Amino acid sequence: MSATLNPISIKSIAIDFKAITKAGLAISVLFSSIAGYLLGFNDTNPFSWMVLLKLSIGGYCMVGASNAFNQVIEKDLDALMDRTKNRPVPAGRMSPNVALFIASVLTIIGITLLYMINPKTAMFGAISIFLYTSVYTPLKTVTSLSVFVGAFPGAIPFMLGWVAATGNFGIEAGTLFLIQFFWQFPHFWAIGWFLYEDYEKAGFFMLPTGKKDKGTALQVILYTVWLIIASLLPALGFTGQLFISKIATILVFLLGIWMLFYAVKLYKLRTAKAARTLMLVSVSYITLLQLVYIFDKFLR
Repeated sequence: MSATLNPISIKSIAIDFKAITKAGLAISVLFSSIAGYLLGFNDTNPFSWMVLLKLSIGGYCMVGASNAFNQVIEKDLDALMDRTKNRPVPAGRMSPNVALFIASVLTIIGITLLYMINPKTAMFGAISIFLYTSVYTPLKTVTSLSVFVGAFPGAIPFMLGWVAATGNFGIEAGTLFLIQFFWQFPHFWAIGWFLYEDYEKAGFFMLPTGKKDKGTALQVILYTVWLIIASLLPALGFTGQLFISKIATILVFLLGIWMLFYAVKLYKLRTAKAARTLMLVSVSYITLLQLVYIFDKFLR
């Protein structure tokens, strides 16, 4: 009988661990760090599988820790929302103390691995966890500016890879940070729009005007335009070792127009469906943008 229960038990533990660390989100964030690393290594700082492994495991631990801390802090609010009420802590499958222990262990492992790459990588990783859990999370029930604050830790992973590769934070890492910083706004406001009613149950303020109106939709368009401009900066020759070819510039511009099209569509329709579509497009956009940057480096 115990033989039948063990696999189920191990499977449920694995499922809850994935849920508490938000594995899907953590892996997509990790992809940004790997992209930054692939863009950053060069003859002076050669590629290292060991560094990439430390970045991957350490990066996952840092994102997972942030998500676990967040779920401990918001356990009562998560229980009020349909999309979060089945998470391990609000559902009662995992105690807050166990979740806190997991978050703490992941933080220690993550910072240690990132420090083994270089101190700056560990510092930015630690800043990311602090901002996400201690500033962004409490502000979500206070002000819509929480999205602005949350955009800082959310923008760190892309440039973290560059810092891991080079040990330096310069114009190149700053540009990667800027791209992912501006990307956060249309992405999260789209989520805040189509999940507005669910967020309202927990008292979360996610939209800039507090409502699903033209003002919010207009800001989505404006930040998408800023995102397009930031993504084209490497084509201008002012971003040091980070630059893209003419073909890559055209592709990046077309990706931006694609995302802008759906931002404008949200402004026109102002529906949950249009917001959900924009969210999905934004996820594809940032992944494709990073792939264009990477392939351009290796193929030009």
